[in-house]
Amino acid sequence: MHPTAARVQERLHERGLDVSVAVLPDSARTAAEAAVAVGCDVGQIVKSLVFMRDGQPVIVLCAGDRRVAAKRLGLRAANADEARAATGFAIGGIPPLGHDEPLETLIDESLRRFETVWSAAGTPHAVFEADTEALIAAIPGGAVVDVS
Repeated sequence: MHPTAARVQERLHERGLDVSVAVLPDSARTAAEAAVAVGCDVGQIVKSLVFMRDGQPVIVLCAGDRRVAAKRLGLRAANADEARAATGFAIGGIPPLGHDEPLETLIDESLRRFETVWSAAGTPHAVFEADTEALIAAIPGGAVVDVS
């Protein structure tokens, strides 16, 4: 396992999530790629997207079949450098939690449609499946809202 994915797995365990990181042979950089790779509905893929609000990073966890209403939420998409600086991870592998620093997190309420969801685990080839409610509970201060 890639050292970055191993670090994410350790951080997930520290947050009380009993999950195993899987390493895929093909990229799971997009929600569609990830859904095909793990054999789930594209909506079950958690897109961990970094935005900026008033100069501060905000992570939005969005279902793979939804889009973030950034303007309505007062957000602008972070660039690759801002996303890495905020989370410690590159776009395409950003996990929903376990970042280098705590971040304001908005969680797409539509994820609750699913019993389990899949998320990136630090690299475009590493993912993990988690119980949706357990994932939400593991994010300190996470706000479940309508993000679309």
